[in-house]
Amino acid sequence: MIWFIGIGGALGASSRFLLGNLLNKKSLFPAGTWLINVTGSFLLGWLAGLHLAGQISEELWLFGGVGFCGAYTTFSTFGYETITLLQSKKLKTAVAYITASLLAGGIAAAIGLLI
Repeated sequence: MIWFIGIGGALGASSRFLLGNLLNKKSLFPAGTWLINVTGSFLLGWLAGLHLAGQISEELWLFGGVGFCGAYTTFSTFGYETITLLQSKKLKTAVAYITASLLAGGIAAAIGLLI
């Protein structure tokens, strides 16, 4: 079973790296990490809903929910980028990033869970 998590995690981390590098190029707002965390929250909510309803196997849950989404989304990068914005004296951008991340992530997870 651990292999499902490992393979999903490798794919999630690789996806995060590629998409983050593509979208975060010299942006004032960490759009790549924000988009990754919102889409990952949606996907995790959707998979959790399917898993709780017994509509996907334990293996698919471990691969997609635990492995892929766990490695794709990244709270540590969110924290790092927030601190970097604050150190750069970009308080308004940092507050907007925190607020947008929490609201959009929560809403995306809820929508994913409901569909």
